[in-house]
This record gives sequence, structure tokens and C-alpha cells, in this order.
Amino acid sequence: MICGVDEAGRGPVIGPLVVAGVCADTDAELVKIGACDSKQLTPHQRETLKEPIKAVVRGYEIIVLPAADIDDLRRAMTMNELEVFVFSKVIEKLHPEVCYVDAADVNEVRFGRDILARLTYQPTMISKHKADDLYPVVGAASILAKTTRDEHIRQIAKELEQQLGMPLGSGYPADPITMRFLRAWLVKYGDFPPYVRRSWETAQQLMNLHKTKSLDKF
Repeated sequence: MICGVDEAGRGPVIGPLVVAGVCADTDAELVKIGACDSKQLTPHQRETLKEPIKAVVRGYEIIVLPAADIDDLRRAMTMNELEVFVFSKVIEKLHPEVCYVDAADVNEVRFGRDILARLTYQPTMISKHKADDLYPVVGAASILAKTTRDEHIRQIAKELEQQLGMPLGSGYPADPITMRFLRAWLVKYGDFPPYVRRSWETAQQLMNLHKTKSLDKF
């Protein structure tokens, strides 16, 4: 049995990290339904493929790590180590014979080796950069991870936007809509909502700037 594991939401300042794994005897059925790297698909295509993927695989596992949990874990580990930790949890649950993982580390071999070190058994590990583009089983996992995160972001946006009357954006630091939203939220409420990753440099810079401006008023 083969397994593919991938994540969505490594870089955003808002929302969870989602890691998904799928297991199958072969990737033939996944190829047939068009499973591939989620980044090559439109949001509608990803949503359309989500349920067919779940129907043809032997099993799947999805772990959603909220912003607060990411912040807690970041006190003790790097982001790469955090991903190793969550990837290993997914693999341990699915227990495949062969694992294909999308390597987060610049050293793809080390990423796979670090995952193996956390497992209670020793499957064959193939750790590659852009594995979601190379292996359909990882592409399928990337689709489940991305659609799950997108759903969480929609729910977060629905809750927060009505409190501020502004769009949330994608949640990524490079998104000017997201940055404008966070600055406006700080001005109105004086602190971040619970979905913000406070350990992110972006969040810390915004908070420091907000505190400085508040002090300047005195």
C-alpha cells in the first residue's frame, strides 16, 4: 500500500496548517480521476475532485493545526520540525508500506529521514521537493489539504469580516488585503483575533508598530 502526504498553509499569518495523507493500492484510480498537484487546479476543480478522491482511496487522514497550536509548537521547534511531527502522525495513522512526501526541508533526504525517526515502524520513504507534481498520490493529498484549509479560511472570514466590515483576504503576509485587515483589526480591537499566528514575524512587526503608535498618543 502506498501513501502520499502533503500540507497546505505553511506560510500564512492567518489560519491553520493542514496536513493530509491518502492511501491506495496503486495510483491508477487517482490518475484516472485527474488527481494532481492542487496548485495546477482552480478552486472549483479542487472542490470537484475532493469527494472522488475520498471515494477511490483505501483511506485518508487529515490533521488541522490551528494558529494557537502552531504558536505553541514553535516555542520548541522550527517550522520544518513541526511539519515532520505532523507528517509522522498522519503516516503512523495510515501505516502504509511506501510513503511519498512533499519535502518541506531544503534537504529532501533529511526531511524523510527525520519523519522515519519519529515512526514506530520503518516504511519505504520517498521524500522529494514538488512531490505533489511528481506523484499522483501526493497530488491527491495536496487537494484534500488545500480544500480543507480553504474551508477553514472561509469560516474564519465569515466570522471576522462581519466584525470589521472588511475582506480578510487569503491570510498570506504578501496579500495587501490581509495586511490591511490586520492593521485595521489592531486599531479597532487592540489585539489579534485567535486565528492569527502570533509567532510569525509579520504579526510581531504589526503588533510592535501598533504599540508604538499607541504610546505616541500619550
